[in-house]
Amino acid sequence: MAFDSSGGYVAASNLQDASETAPPIFTVERVELRFGTSSEFLAAEVANNVLILALSTNRILRIDLDSPTDIDDIDLPKKASEIGVIRRMFLDPSASHLIITTTLSENYYLHTQSRQPKTLSRLKGVSIESIAWNPSRPTASTREILVGASDGNVYETYIDPSTEFYRREEKYFKSVHRADGAVTGLWADLIPNRSDARRVLVATPGKLFHFVGKIGRHGHEGSGSIFAALFESESPTVHELATQAATGTSCLAVSPDPTEGAHADSAGIERTFAWLSSQGVFHGPLLTSSDLSRLGNKLYSESRMLPRAQIPATHTAGGRLRHTQDPVTSMILSQWHIIQLVEGRVVATNRLDDTIVYDQMVLEAGQSAVGLAADLTKNTYWLFTAQEIFEIAVRDEDRDVWKIMLKNQQFDAASRHAKTSAQKDAVATASGDFLVSKGQFLEAANVYGRSTKPFEQVALTFIDHGEQDALRRYLLTKLSTLKKSSVMQRIMVATWLIEIYMSKLNSLDDTITTRAELSDMNATDSQMQLAAIRKEYQGFVTKYKSDLDRKTTYEIISSHGREEELLYYATVIEDYNYVLAYWIQRERWAESLTVLNKQTNPDTFYKYSSVLMAAVPIELVEIMMRQTNLDARKLIPALLNYNKNVKGPLTKNQAVRYLLFEINQHNSTDAAVHNTLISIYASHPSKDESALLSYLQAQSYAQVQYYDADFALRLCIQHARVQSCVHIYSSMSQYSRAVDLALKHNAIDLASSVADRSETPPVLRKKLWLAVAKKVIRDTDGIKGAIEFLKRCDLLRIEDLIPFFPDFVLIDDFKDEICAALESYSSSIDELKQEMDASADTAAHIKRDIKALDQRYAIVEPGERCYVCRLPLLARQFFVFPCQHAFHSDCLGRSVVEMAGQSRGRRIRELQAEVSRLGNKGKERERVIRELDSLVAGACEMAVDQVDEPFVKVSDNTAEWAL
Repeated sequence: MAFDSSGGYVAASNLQDASETAPPIFTVERVELRFGTSSEFLAAEVANNVLILALSTNRILRIDLDSPTDIDDIDLPKKASEIGVIRRMFLDPSASHLIITTTLSENYYLHTQSRQPKTLSRLKGVSIESIAWNPSRPTASTREILVGASDGNVYETYIDPSTEFYRREEKYFKSVHRADGAVTGLWADLIPNRSDARRVLVATPGKLFHFVGKIGRHGHEGSGSIFAALFESESPTVHELATQAATGTSCLAVSPDPTEGAHADSAGIERTFAWLSSQGVFHGPLLTSSDLSRLGNKLYSESRMLPRAQIPATHTAGGRLRHTQDPVTSMILSQWHIIQLVEGRVVATNRLDDTIVYDQMVLEAGQSAVGLAADLTKNTYWLFTAQEIFEIAVRDEDRDVWKIMLKNQQFDAASRHAKTSAQKDAVATASGDFLVSKGQFLEAANVYGRSTKPFEQVALTFIDHGEQDALRRYLLTKLSTLKKSSVMQRIMVATWLIEIYMSKLNSLDDTITTRAELSDMNATDSQMQLAAIRKEYQGFVTKYKSDLDRKTTYEIISSHGREEELLYYATVIEDYNYVLAYWIQRERWAESLTVLNKQTNPDTFYKYSSVLMAAVPIELVEIMMRQTNLDARKLIPALLNYNKNVKGPLTKNQAVRYLLFEINQHNSTDAAVHNTLISIYASHPSKDESALLSYLQAQSYAQVQYYDADFALRLCIQHARVQSCVHIYSSMSQYSRAVDLALKHNAIDLASSVADRSETPPVLRKKLWLAVAKKVIRDTDGIKGAIEFLKRCDLLRIEDLIPFFPDFVLIDDFKDEICAALESYSSSIDELKQEMDASADTAAHIKRDIKALDQRYAIVEPGERCYVCRLPLLARQFFVFPCQHAFHSDCLGRSVVEMAGQSRGRRIRELQAEVSRLGNKGKERERVIRELDSLVAGACEMAVDQVDEPFVKVSDNTAEWAL
């Protein structure tokens, strides 16, 4: 790719050999910059898609690769003759901070939001070779950073950009360590879960130092060094070259951030480092183990050297290899490869197996290179020369990683990086074969289950080795990978697993029994294993119940005699009828009730209620009373069967208890429920019928009757429940039968209570009382009993009872009562005469008042005014009322029309129009006038109707009412 004159991309030339059929991982593309200048590039840096170029004229170009037209051209504040030319630049990963060093050891700082480099006065004279940026990647300031110098010193500084002229950018500058050579590389990072710890790598041409430990703390940020405590208190782990060449490039590189869309586990993969020395590239993972004391040794032990000699030499013009090794001038890391610049060639080596995947001559003879650069945040890689820029494009870099890891028997890592199903299957198959060869059958089972290796081969492998546990795990894994559409395969595998589980459980039971007999202490281990297998079986049937054939599964488990597992399976598939039948057949009532208590299906209760009601009635009723969807009618056979065999009082009868609950709590209106309760009450051997009578009375009080009265009456008559019969007769308004039945059983008080009902008509009441009186006179000792009975009733008189007395009774026995009756009649006659006289007097008074009405009059004083218009009343026809109100006839008519209702007002207007129409027509006109007068002047309602009228009306002059 390239930039045109406007800063946009133009077509690029591909320097990769096009003859290869497979797409290469790396290609180098030239980026042509056309800025109208012949200046050479002295240094270059790339970070976060920002390109920084240092020109030989001491100018700096800052280019945003996301928007190539945005190019900043920045000059250093002094001439090259004063400060030297730019030697190196250091750009932080966020592209926010740039440090520039010159050949005369002058150092400058440039922030991304500034166009003017600031002099770092405290760093004057320091020839910077490397910088370790703060691992938190701040953007406002650099925070604490480490600076490596050519004299071997490592400095710590804190740069905070400021707009104040006299304020220094560096808050402090302190030497924290000294190495025995130029510090060619620095790296600092965090330790996970250890906010107070840091790791620092320091590279020199001959040694690589690894520091790790706690850092210092200060009162506020930027107040002082934090790395000094680390370097002073910790001893480094050192990797030193055995022999060191006099010349050779040395640098330190780390791998970029994980790319977007990388594997889900990429976040947990450590970065890698690479140290370029005269002997080659020493590289390995940047481990982040929490054991800080051994971290350095572990890091070096897992790292290895890529020798310089492994890079092939350059061919000469005659096709012969050069005898001297080509020097490496620069080195960077990609995600999986080490990229080196070797005498104009770009060589990419896979860091997992040291194979060279790319070796391409890029530079022409005599063309000098500035170096390689990597954008750690955007995963782009660049090559800079004095005149040109090349981008090293990477495509599908990790496509062969899984093969290398598989070859190195790193199966978990290979599985994570395998992309296609075929790749994952190859990894799984190879991993499983390897584990089997090592005798790790359980681990192999998990891997084989995710592979496509033939099912029968894997199964026979485990069977031949007697590994039933591994076979069980393999089948479980295989079942989880089978498609839902593979119904038969899933059923067969699941059924086989049931057989294996049952065999394993029986085997463990036998082992426990044998060891218990031998007093073996290892029996506890077997019991723990038994519990674990049982729990695993329960989880299996819960998860895969839909893949199990019910009948086959029952047969398999039953054949092994596994009662607990059988019931658990039935419970999981919600075959509660099977579970209940199982426990009921064995008369295990507690277990039966436990199962029933968890049910909500009404049919289950209907099916087993009879047997459970006979065995555990109290507990069953408790459970049924907690259900809301039972039809009590369908439970009646069980309740009646229970009632037939139960003995004891009604208060302890569970059938009665449940029926009352349905009636009182669920408000049952089913006649069958009510009739069943009456049947149990009536047929009980006890003579006490208070419970039955209370129920019947409650029904009467509620003014509803849900039971069959004829059915209840027959039962009560059959079982001689007299009070209840009388109550039912009364509720049916058959009072005569009620009284007759009560008298038949000599229940005088009961018969009297029926006869004394207030809602009974007086004639019927008297008839009923006479019947009771007749019974009393016949059954008592003559007159005395009759007289006592007479005092209880207000409807009967002594003369009503005389026909019932025997013929030989003497009048002297009840002479006083007869005299009292006669005196009562005489008193009643006198009262009637007085009422008649009073009525005659009232009639005479009414006649006199009617005659007086014709002689009424009213006096109208001179000057009397109309109550409405306030004009003289005598000016025209008027009306005067007894209340002294006087109105003109027309004024009164208008007022009445306004205040009258709609219909009355309309009628008045109609009559007024009819009077005008009739003129002087005699009788007809008089009739209309009389009706009109009756409507208009029938009564004076003016004062009452105007109570809510305001004193000051809208039409009045309000000034006249002002105070």
